[in-house]
Amino acid sequence: MDMHALLQKPESADRLDTAADITAGAVDVVLGDGALARGLRGSWLGHPTHPLMVTLPIGAWMSSAVLDLVFKDREAARRLIAIGLAATPPAVLAGLAEFPTLGRRQRRVGLLHAAGNAVGAAAFLIAYRKYKRGRIGAARAFSVLGLTAVSVGGALGGHLSYAQGAGVHRWQVTG
Repeated sequence: MDMHALLQKPESADRLDTAADITAGAVDVVLGDGALARGLRGSWLGHPTHPLMVTLPIGAWMSSAVLDLVFKDREAARRLIAIGLAATPPAVLAGLAEFPTLGRRQRRVGLLHAAGNAVGAAAFLIAYRKYKRGRIGAARAFSVLGLTAVSVGGALGGHLSYAQGAGVHRWQVTG
């Protein structure tokens, strides 16, 4: 299976354009191009902040699965899911701040990237609740669904960043 070709498919999905344009317009109205938008986009850092910010929820969720499945520490797994959920909104905001700056083909991929990660976050919220109620089998099932969804979302995000160059060289300083 050619993963690069598979990840390129959303680039030509023009049926996503209306939703992508509405999303970009809404984000632009809310954030504009002020200090908050520039801060979320990473102007202070010299590159987008979103890729850095997603490491906390993804790492917490991966670690929760290891703690539950390998070490049978369900309470620690549940707490790590909570940490991942708490870290998700800032990562989402940083990603949304980037959205209006993307080109048409990038927005198509970005929309699916966001959708996959939204499914993943929702699955982890359900898993958290299932752990809290002692429904371990259901919690594990939703954790696996969440990891699968954020993996697909992450693959699309990687394609957006590395194959499509989203945010690349935006603040490059020439000497």
